[in-house]
Amino acid sequence: MSKITKVLIDENKIKERVRELGAEISRDYQGKDILMIGILRGSVIFFADLIREINCNVVIDFISVSSYGASHKTTGEVRMMKDLDEAVDGKDVVIVEDIVDTGLTLQYLKKVLLSRNPNSLKVCCLLDKPERRKVEISSDYLGFTIPNEFVVGYGFDYAQKYRNLKDICVLDPKG
Repeated sequence: MSKITKVLIDENKIKERVRELGAEISRDYQGKDILMIGILRGSVIFFADLIREINCNVVIDFISVSSYGASHKTTGEVRMMKDLDEAVDGKDVVIVEDIVDTGLTLQYLKKVLLSRNPNSLKVCCLLDKPERRKVEISSDYLGFTIPNEFVVGYGFDYAQKYRNLKDICVLDPKG
């Protein structure tokens, strides 16, 4: 049985940082329409909170990719599970990702979306685990840098559990 070992980032710190990120994006895109792309499923809670903090015209869409399956370790292979419904061509696009660890998923997504000719493409990521990076990639808007620990809560899961926790917590998958 998996066990939560500690709260890494509490609900109040998350809310404060999401407000700050929303203000940054609002400043950078003032007077523009933004296509915000949420990466399913992990980013959904962050995505919903973030777009409500943005004071621009926002169009939303979702894409689903996977490199984990039901495991807590990445397979290293990124698979497209659901593509976008909105066209990207000529639009200002912000990818909203829950976490960047190896960077493989984000690298794959950026390559796919850039091939569709957006006007601009930026990344907003809640968490960054630079110790796990396998490719050189970074976020334009970043919530928190965290150590190499397995996290759950606020959209992050282990085998589809724990997403509904209000805090971001460290999980010991071995129990």
